[in-house]
Amino acid sequence: MPTEIKVPTLGESVTTATVGKWLKQPGEAVKEDEPVVELETDKVSVEVPAPATGRLENHAVKEGDEVEVGAVLALLEAGAAGKTATAPAAEQAPAQVEPAAKAASQLAPPAETDYDVVVIGAGPGGYVCAIRAAQLGFKVACVEKRATLGGTCLNVGCIPSKALLQSSENYHAAGHDFAAHGVLIESVKLDLAKMQARKADIVGANVKGVEFLFKKNGITWLKGHGKVEGTGRLSVDGKPVTAKHIIIASGSDSANLPGIEVDEKVIVTSTGALELSEVPKRLVVIGGGVIGLELGSVWHRLGAEVTVVEFLDRLVPGTDNEVATQFQKLLTKQGFKMKLGHKVTKAEKTKKGVVLSIEPSAGGTVETLEADVVLVAVGRTAASKNMGLEEAGIALDKRGRVEVDAHYATNVPGIYAIGDVIAGPMLAHKAEEEGVALAELLAGQAGHVNYDAIPGVIYTWPEVASVGFTEEQLKEKGVGYKTGKFPFLANGRARALGMTDGFVKVLADKQTDRVLGVHIIGPAAGELIAEATMAIEFGASAEDIGRVCHAHPTLSEAVKEAALGADNRAINI
Repeated sequence: MPTEIKVPTLGESVTTATVGKWLKQPGEAVKEDEPVVELETDKVSVEVPAPATGRLENHAVKEGDEVEVGAVLALLEAGAAGKTATAPAAEQAPAQVEPAAKAASQLAPPAETDYDVVVIGAGPGGYVCAIRAAQLGFKVACVEKRATLGGTCLNVGCIPSKALLQSSENYHAAGHDFAAHGVLIESVKLDLAKMQARKADIVGANVKGVEFLFKKNGITWLKGHGKVEGTGRLSVDGKPVTAKHIIIASGSDSANLPGIEVDEKVIVTSTGALELSEVPKRLVVIGGGVIGLELGSVWHRLGAEVTVVEFLDRLVPGTDNEVATQFQKLLTKQGFKMKLGHKVTKAEKTKKGVVLSIEPSAGGTVETLEADVVLVAVGRTAASKNMGLEEAGIALDKRGRVEVDAHYATNVPGIYAIGDVIAGPMLAHKAEEEGVALAELLAGQAGHVNYDAIPGVIYTWPEVASVGFTEEQLKEKGVGYKTGKFPFLANGRARALGMTDGFVKVLADKQTDRVLGVHIIGPAAGELIAEATMAIEFGASAEDIGRVCHAHPTLSEAVKEAALGADNRAINI
């Protein structure tokens, strides 16, 4: 009696699959556990093996058919002899030789691969994805062209900037804040070289830590430039590599302004701004977003006169308006100069530095600004060039980002993308969550990212942190909401720290009390936002936060009080 070859269990929540390719034809001999057919889902690609040695009798379904778990795929006559596989006539050499340069997207997937998963890019999204995939049992490699792992974030972004932010904050506090605590320092001196060396040590420890994690999890580091060539195929510095799943995690690059030539010395991106060997007397920051304000804060604390030129009439677009307004007031109070609603039209290098021509965003009178250093911080763009993506047939949007579906799959089978190279906020932790989710999806699990619960933090003083919807977004959506707000001035721990600027604002649904958004400006905002993110992730109400016991005295009590305030019952104000 023939043995049935059925669709196996494909993982949690996966109920159907598509027949990708028949690896054995009717009449052919097959061995036990030899792959017979390849199935594809939006989460995983699997080869279905023969349950016994024998002869394949027939195909119950054809390539392209959608089949349910448990459905019969083929019949096998166990123990029967069969013919040796031969290439079908249609696949034999054609009469006329095709051109050698065949489109990468048309290359046949490899029958066997070097790896189960290859990740291109070892930034937060890439290395986390690689580690999670290895934990799930995949054979994993990660392609990285830098001399060190960690991508932009660990090497020239998140980590070095936070190191300088902390060092510069300590320097500023020693000269301006310690006296109020009774700590008198007659002369505070800056050793910028030592500060930069400390930063480099921190970066070195972090990138070496990632390298250790790769070794611990058995991940191969393929050093070189990765280029996608099609389903299952890529190259690293020209050397071919094959994989069942290819994940693009190439990150992003600093965006440039037309006509402004960056030399990373006097006209710099964030990379150059992290490496200045002396404090500029005058620093002009083009762009009033997160990166510009963080690095502007570093050099302002160390003595630079900082002017921010922003095209819009406000700072940090997308942030809750009330928070952004307060933020601008506090930065101005610190000594920042603002040229909002202005654009830079020209940058001319001189022996003394740079002369910028600026004018109102809508057009108008041109004025000039002189600077020793100009920081171009107008955002970032997806790093999707020179990777063979378009040649491989991978769809990109108008901004050069890789287009993916809800499961991070591109339009080319077996190729996926995560992080800054796809749509969404360019945040390291967003990329990390996508990396974990994709690895779990490839393993047949239920990986998922809640994009309404992705926090954002600005690491200036004061810090700014947000999660969920802003008031402006809720109004635009027509959602009824209520607001609870609590100032740090009324928080005992904030008073003890001498850090009373700012507030916590909680937005909750007017009918259900469900937390819709939380916005914080003040001390440790980046730490406090985690509680709010947890609340949104699990659908908590403002009352839930308000009924949780918070230690006293802590800054976190301000979150509790703001949540109580949404019901007009804050205690300490």
